[in-house]
Amino acid sequence: MTQKYAAWYRISGILLDLFLLNLSGFIAYIYIYHSIHYVGSAHLNMLHILVINFVWFNVTQLTRLYQNMFIKDAIPTVKEALGSLLLFAGFIVFLLLVLDELNLSHKLIYLTMAIFTPIFFAFKIGFLLLRRSHRAKMVNYTRVVIVGAGPVGKELYTLMHSKLHSGYRVVGFFDDKASGEIGDASILGRVDEVMAFVKRYKIKDIYCALPDRAIDKINKLMREADQALIRFKLVPDVKDYFKKNVNVQMMGHLPVISSRTEPLEIPGNQLLKRAFDVVFSLFVIICVMSWLLPIIAILIKLESKGPVFFMQIRSGKDNKPFYCFKFRSMRTNSDSDKLQATKNDSRITKLGAFMRKTSIDELPQFFNVLRGEMSVVGPRPHMLQHTSQYSAIIDQFMVRHLVLPGITGWAQVSGHRGETNAEGSMEARVKADIWYLENWSLFLDLKIAFLTVWQVIAGHENAY
Repeated sequence: MTQKYAAWYRISGILLDLFLLNLSGFIAYIYIYHSIHYVGSAHLNMLHILVINFVWFNVTQLTRLYQNMFIKDAIPTVKEALGSLLLFAGFIVFLLLVLDELNLSHKLIYLTMAIFTPIFFAFKIGFLLLRRSHRAKMVNYTRVVIVGAGPVGKELYTLMHSKLHSGYRVVGFFDDKASGEIGDASILGRVDEVMAFVKRYKIKDIYCALPDRAIDKINKLMREADQALIRFKLVPDVKDYFKKNVNVQMMGHLPVISSRTEPLEIPGNQLLKRAFDVVFSLFVIICVMSWLLPIIAILIKLESKGPVFFMQIRSGKDNKPFYCFKFRSMRTNSDSDKLQATKNDSRITKLGAFMRKTSIDELPQFFNVLRGEMSVVGPRPHMLQHTSQYSAIIDQFMVRHLVLPGITGWAQVSGHRGETNAEGSMEARVKADIWYLENWSLFLDLKIAFLTVWQVIAGHENAY
């Protein structure tokens, strides 16, 4: 997308939010004063409206809410939206306390915020949902070249090409040995030709993926890039040590590389996640299961003989076994601890099929969450037999057991749900689980919980 269209979307976002803010104030005014006409300066006047709009506009510039609207992921966008609201509320309250001459109704402000907050978030979530399918077409791309067409350079190209919404478009490669094309990108010349090319075509970013043995070429290229005011970014080759995300920390002048980042190793994050689990679980148990459980229990008993709950030993955190609770969705059988459910499985009852399709059968696991055996969000727990089987054939499979298993997870909302018989399906699920472990945040948990509810409403083809 060109800069012209980026500016257009940014201006549209600003105007839309200002419209929603003023609409909320208008609704609040009518509710309080029962009139669409000004009652007087004691209630509301043009100065009040201008101050409120001025504060909102400047707050959103501080939080960069409208910057890179199609590049930013959903979680940073929600964080900035929440930050904008809190900062806006703080500024307005400060003005009300400090400027007596503002003489603005506190009740009107509070009601306006109460109306604006859910409308604002609803539009933001709607924007994020609509953006998903058009995102790659609406990005301001930074053109880059990659120096080095070896394994690291090729992998870097694959990552940039597969995530176009990140904002990078690879123009081509420069390498002394390789020739031809890599994907959609061509080898444009030798390493010593790169500076002339980027200057000629006004490319501002060079990604260097040359091996360590080419240190002289790297140093020379780095100096030339600095002189030409071109950003030089070095991609070190650590694939021989780590085949996943790494965490780099500086100890003095020495970089220390860990095999992965683990936000949930931080005690504060553990406490935050546990608080979210307890509050969310209590809400579901009190508001949903309190009336739904007896109804489901009666229907299960009426359709088939057997217990209401199905308890199965599964692998938990640190690979410790625990009993995972579910509503029984199958007829009692001897294979329940051995075989996964399959499409059109004859063991599944009619009620069970409905419960599995809508994920109602998973609701008792909120009791597992309260017991501290599971989390609301995390890698799905497997039967002990499957843990033993997959750990022997899938690299890094056991890493997913470093955190509590979840009722739902990043793998499930990313489409990796259901049977794992298809080639590569379990590997994809494990990869998604490890990504979650390395990128956890409270906002990510909220996003996954929201997408889970969305999928329950919209339906999921692999839910059976």
